[in-house]
Amino acid sequence: MTGSHPAVRVLACGDSALLCEVADLDAVLALAAAVRAAAFPAVLDVVPAARTVLLLTAPGTDLGTLRRAVLALPVDPSAAAPDGETVEIPVVYDGPDLDEVGRLTGLGAEGVVEAHTATPWRVGFGGFAPGFAYLAGGDGRLHVPRRDEPRTTVPAGSVGLAGEFSGIYPRASPGGWQLIGSTTVQLWDAHRTPAALLRPGAEVRFVRTSEPQRAPQGGRNSSTAPKCAARRMLEVLATGALALVQDLGRPGAGATGVGRSGAADRAALRLGNRLVANPPSAAAVEVVFGGLAVRAGPDLPAPLLLALTGAPAPADVDGTPVGHHALVTLRAGQTLRLGAPPTGLRTYLAVRGGVEVAAVLGSRSTDVLSGVGPAPLAAGDLLPVGPEPADLPRVDVAPVAVPPGDAVTLRAVPGPRADWVADPAALAATTWTASGRSDRVGMRLEGAPLRRRDHGELPSEGMVRGAVQVPPGGEPVLFGADHPVTGGYPVVAVVLDADMDRAAQIRPGQQVRFRLLEEPR
Repeated sequence: MTGSHPAVRVLACGDSALLCEVADLDAVLALAAAVRAAAFPAVLDVVPAARTVLLLTAPGTDLGTLRRAVLALPVDPSAAAPDGETVEIPVVYDGPDLDEVGRLTGLGAEGVVEAHTATPWRVGFGGFAPGFAYLAGGDGRLHVPRRDEPRTTVPAGSVGLAGEFSGIYPRASPGGWQLIGSTTVQLWDAHRTPAALLRPGAEVRFVRTSEPQRAPQGGRNSSTAPKCAARRMLEVLATGALALVQDLGRPGAGATGVGRSGAADRAALRLGNRLVANPPSAAAVEVVFGGLAVRAGPDLPAPLLLALTGAPAPADVDGTPVGHHALVTLRAGQTLRLGAPPTGLRTYLAVRGGVEVAAVLGSRSTDVLSGVGPAPLAAGDLLPVGPEPADLPRVDVAPVAVPPGDAVTLRAVPGPRADWVADPAALAATTWTASGRSDRVGMRLEGAPLRRRDHGELPSEGMVRGAVQVPPGGEPVLFGADHPVTGGYPVVAVVLDADMDRAAQIRPGQQVRFRLLEEPR
């Protein structure tokens, strides 16, 4: 793999990412190492997967230039070798599927244990949760299919097999892997450096043990504190349907199963911060469908300056109406309340100084899929507010168009797996309806199902915000801010990065259309 890299196929994945397809996992690890070593300024994250390397870039990056640079990289095949680190994992082989795996492989239960422990495994790439690693290179006799019916809950610490991979569930979650054992090893700790125990390239050896314990279920790595000594603070009185702390996210951790997350409507967050003269990335409160009530602390040394952006919810301070996209003053003991927005879905509350809950991996964002970051806000939470920045606000009101209440059209480009559906143009020819099952992970779209050419699964590959994925049922899912890092369903289109803020304001029941543009080059 040198020179022009004929073994590398580089595909556009929207207007802010490239998907590099290679022959096998060795080539994945070698190419990922080469890209990291090149340290391209525009590349924000490198996400290896089973047969691909996803490069997430800053908006506006010239993907054609980056593609040529990637193809010209010198790639050292030895980078695919284990990096010298060996991690031992003690396992109690008591899994509910152990006998079934013994039957499927013809090895019997004891033969499965011997095969699993006798051969070293290698960390290939991160998966659906922080700390989850796909382990490859073990005994080839252990290749077994996933379960026909996934379990609704797999206990934390469960050790499983699926296809050519072995893996360990870092926390309780649904899953379809064949479970052969359990371990108490802590795979993920955001306060540890590095946070993930198993990192791409490391060697893993499973060791049989007889301690019948399971890993703790665990929770979030950070939460808003119930007590707060800061004089500049907001007390949460009510949250409505959902209220979260969000900033611009935590790029760069995709290889360990941690997505970027961040505000669903980034433009609204930036506008709120600009109005109160915060840095663009300061943390604010993201409110779903109104209902938030916050009270200023009784010992404020000076009034707090706030701004409401995004979906224009009716708001008042102690009963006096206040404007949207405008500066709002909140004095000691005063309460700000939000009603339900007539259009749009998410409203942002920015406060001068920013919300200063504890950061996890450099971000204060709540990732609802991975559980990284502060817990969703609850009545009684106290939100510390940072010191006022040196810059002063320059505008009092920002004229901004409100989110539409009728059909929303999103611009998109063909995805890297557009050929997996029989008629790629059918996506744009259909008027879809946003499902009530939508959330920050993804918007489920209801309408005439797209017909897939193949109902199988792809080897897991990196996902991006804006990816339109088509499961076997044919109804697309548009991935949002908290999308999974990798996935196995084909991405047939990718919404332009700039249009994903508009998508974040689409309400359940609202109609959605796609306008397909020419693929970026």
